[in-house]
Amino acid sequence: MRPLGLEGAWLQEPDIHTDERGAFHEWFRDEGFAEATGRPLRVAQANRSVSRRGVLRGVHYADVPPGQAKYVMCVSGAVMDAVVDLRTGSPWFGRAETVRLDSASGRAVYMAEGFGHAFMALTDEATVVYLCSEGYAPRREHAIHPLDPDLAIEWPRGIEPVLSDKDAAAPTLKAAEHSGALPSYAECRALYRRPREGTPVAGESPESPEEK
Repeated sequence: MRPLGLEGAWLQEPDIHTDERGAFHEWFRDEGFAEATGRPLRVAQANRSVSRRGVLRGVHYADVPPGQAKYVMCVSGAVMDAVVDLRTGSPWFGRAETVRLDSASGRAVYMAEGFGHAFMALTDEATVVYLCSEGYAPRREHAIHPLDPDLAIEWPRGIEPVLSDKDAAAPTLKAAEHSGALPSYAECRALYRRPREGTPVAGESPESPEEK
């Protein structure tokens, strides 16, 4: 794994072993992950999302604490994946970094708690799977409009974005910041220093998101 340009986000570029039968690679290994990031990934939920070309999901994030770290991979087709630093007070606040994820490369992106996540399907159909450190809890889930100019995400040209009603109605980065809805860099940094152990927050629903 190598760090991306935002502290708290990494890119996994696996070694893919191929022969006449096909291909094989390890898309997640706890030992290597912990060595690269400095902490293990507590997996509380695993999601699978199937999207048609142009579907744009995000930018989604969760309240910190407990937040929701994600390890994301595209297992069929291709997507443009975006990691957005939503941590107020961060030197990288408001910055986004995009990475193409596809089934051929097997690349995966990890983002720690406090980041926003979005992706756009580039192929007729794209399937994304991701591991989450916390289960989905509706009251802790929020979104920023993925086409907000202040985010300056360079979505692919020539593809018309298809948004859910919820994402289309999401606030801008400035509006979310002014409302106090964003996580703070200090809180996130404190969370990163704690051991990644424990149980999900009591009283929250285990239901799955529509991502979402």
